[in-house]
Amino acid sequence: MSEPLHVEGLACLRGDRLLFEDVDFMVAPGGALHLEGPNGSGKSSLLRLLAGLLPPFAGRITGPERSFLGHEVALKPRMTLGAELSHWARLDGGLDRLPAAMAAMNVAGLAEVPCRHLSSGQRRRAGLARVLTSGAALWLLDEPTAGLDTASSALLAQAMAAHRAGGGMVVAAVHGDIGLASPQLLRLG
Repeated sequence: MSEPLHVEGLACLRGDRLLFEDVDFMVAPGGALHLEGPNGSGKSSLLRLLAGLLPPFAGRITGPERSFLGHEVALKPRMTLGAELSHWARLDGGLDRLPAAMAAMNVAGLAEVPCRHLSSGQRRRAGLARVLTSGAALWLLDEPTAGLDTASSALLAQAMAAHRAGGGMVVAAVHGDIGLASPQLLRLG
């Protein structure tokens, strides 16, 4: 079992605008947190802080290894999807997990397709497959169902349930239900 995610007194300053301050929460192994709030309230910035991509203005974050999926999925247009996901899986030490992750997100059949030919939903599922492959205990997902159809959203819900059942955690910025059972709620703004 992994360690919990602890956030204490967190504040985020972007430019000269204080997006939020005094944010405290804990997500235990097997847990989930929905980040809700209007556009511009700091949901994406909070995820970037948790991922270590932004420095906090104040506060402290401790917890397990994390994997982040933002709005954009970074895929080189000329590379095939299989080559791109293999590259990231090697870096994350998850090459053995890649086939199952690609199958779970229904992108295994796209392995030989150049990334420039992928639809937005296929790109999103590829990004989710990368998260699954990472082996990280904590998944940080920024509007993970954006661009996904109903069937793909169901695949994501199954993957999140399996991750949590194994002691993993999910923190997701959302604008509605994404299929996470009994999440904690943190409302920004």
